[in-house]
Amino acid sequence: MIFSRKRAEGARHARDERSDELLDSTGAEESPQTSSRGPYDVSEAPDAPRLDLGSLQIPAVPDVEVRVQADPQGVIQQVVLVHGPNALQLGVFAAPRSEGIWDEVREEIRQSLFNDGAAAQEVEGEYGTELRARVRTPEGVTDLRFVGIDGPRWMVRGVFQGDAATDPAAAGPLAACLDGLVVDRGQEAKPVREPLPLRLPREVAEQQPGAQERHEA
Repeated sequence: MIFSRKRAEGARHARDERSDELLDSTGAEESPQTSSRGPYDVSEAPDAPRLDLGSLQIPAVPDVEVRVQADPQGVIQQVVLVHGPNALQLGVFAAPRSEGIWDEVREEIRQSLFNDGAAAQEVEGEYGTELRARVRTPEGVTDLRFVGIDGPRWMVRGVFQGDAATDPAAAGPLAACLDGLVVDRGQEAKPVREPLPLRLPREVAEQQPGAQERHEA
């Protein structure tokens, strides 16, 4: 089932550095529970309209289409945000309370790409250390940019495609979605790196399985 809605120590350490720069320039003090940008934990997220997919809540950003692939039971297998020629695939995973996992996950992605014959390069970006690669697909050569953000007991992984894979400035509204993303980890114990559960909104899940729907905000 496809549901799409068109709408009007690691990376967290990098965001903390940006917050520090802001404090240095303004002399203001920010609450330790509030970050200047996300992804946010549900406990610290500012109020804003979002599409609730369970563990992930996607902010409403104009002209960004949310494509969600789910099984007949409404369990989501894939979330992709699309804006023009650019796309951002999102995933969210359980992590330990004591430390982030993006460094380890990034190395595993790099090794997997290498085994498939694709070279990957680490670069420092606004979310911390990113991974950029050029891979061969049935449609031709594709550039990918992997970013990871460690949060409290969770990690968000994003994969940019299109111009946004090689030029972060081209991400535009997709970057705004990532910065406004909210993670609801829940309290249930989960193995480290296990994908957190994602589900269709109730009104969509109740529709006939296998149907394709497009909702306009």
